[in-house]
Amino acid sequence: MQRRPIEPWHDRRITAGDAWAGEIDDNLERADIILLLVSADFIASDCCYDKEMTLALQRHEQGAARVIPIIIRASTWHSAPFGRLQPLPTDGRAVATWGPDKYARDTAWKNVADGIEKVLRELLEAK
Repeated sequence: MQRRPIEPWHDRRITAGDAWAGEIDDNLERADIILLLVSADFIASDCCYDKEMTLALQRHEQGAARVIPIIIRASTWHSAPFGRLQPLPTDGRAVATWGPDKYARDTAWKNVADGIEKVLRELLEAK
């Protein structure tokens, strides 16, 4: 069976009885691309912001993974440790601000998908 270029993982895949902290750390250690879904809630989360983001950025600095901030809702992300990284959508414009209708947000999400696909191609070419 051929491996898919992107195998998504998120913490909702952790099942009852699993050690969630270990599962998250294991998956962060294996990831080639780590998406930070940025909002005020993300920044306020001790677990996401302090622990998981720190590990993700360490791997990014080592060249072991690529961290991509995805700006979901307006927040003070520019001063965050990942604020120096190029975010998606283009220009760091939060998805929620692309317009009041779903078609504008669809365009924002397409921009995000296109950006992730570009990074994926770069990583595959480098291997």
